Formats: sequence, C-alpha cells, structure tokens
Amino acid sequence: MAFGLKLDDHEWGRLIGGYRVPYDPRGALRALRRGRGVNAAWKELWNELHHQNDVDTASYAAVPWLVRIHEERGIADWNTYGLLVTIELARGNGRNPKIPKHLQGAYSAAWKRLMEIGLIELKAAKAETLVSCIIAALAIGKGHRELGRIASDYREDERTEIFEAGLRALAPEEPVFN
Repeated sequence: MAFGLKLDDHEWGRLIGGYRVPYDPRGALRALRRGRGVNAAWKELWNELHHQNDVDTASYAAVPWLVRIHEERGIADWNTYGLLVTIELARGNGRNPKIPKHLQGAYSAAWKRLMEIGLIELKAAKAETLVSCIIAALAIGKGHRELGRIASDYREDERTEIFEAGLRALAPEEPVFN
C-alpha cells in the first residue's frame, strides 16, 4: 500500500487541518505508532483533522498513515474507522477541498486496505461503537455513503427509533381488510 507523504517530508508543515489553519499531525501519528500517549494522540487527531464538518489537506495526508498504524498495532480500534468515516463524509460535502493529486493514490489505497482489515476485524468485533464504525467504513467504501452515515452517526437505540417512526409514517391509519 502506498503511504503518501513520508514522515520526514517537509510538506507536512504546510498542510491545513480542519480549523483551516496549518496543522502537522506527525507528532500524534508517531505517538499512535509507538503506542504511548494513544488517548491524547487520538484526542488531538479528532480535534485537529476535522472541525464542524471541515477537513483539509492534513486530514487527507493522515489517512494512509492511520490505516498503516492501525494495521501495525493489530488492535481493532473504533477511532481509526470513525475518524476515517468522518473525514470521508466531510470530504464529499462540497465545501472542503479536493484531495490533492499527489495524495489521491495513497488515500484510495488506504481506503481499500481499511475495507480489507474491516472485514476481518468485524468477525470478532462485539462493542457497538466498533461494529458501527466498521460497518460505516465498509458501506462508504462500497459507495453507500448514507448507509455509512446512519451507521456512524446514530446509536442502535436511535436507529431503532428512526426505523419505528418510519414504519409508523408508512402504515395506513385504518386496516386495509375489515
């Protein structure tokens, strides 16, 4: 899998984060990779790579590394799936920049690999958040963005409520047969 920018590439310092200001995610990526300060690293990445549905070049450049680190760590972490789903859904909202040409191949390859990993990790996944995030990533990776959004944005009880409300709206008020 292509990893996009090398971690020693000077371009990282010129990338833009979700707040539309320069953001270099390498420190957080390295912390995840080392397995030290993982919670703080995830908090930073969630805060800086997207903000109120805004993403930018740092978000796109981080995706291949997040998949690589996820695979290297061998830990089924909902954060990887959740953050990548968030970035991908925001990417398609029309107000965020396109993926720069030199990052497109690595970004696409990362999504392809994430789907492969997700299919394997889904077999053993039990926690609702992990299962929902994997399913969201798989749906989005197959082109079903709204199905992915429902899986990622709503808890099981909320999905049940939405489904039941939809059934009530579709049900006739009077029985068809008397």
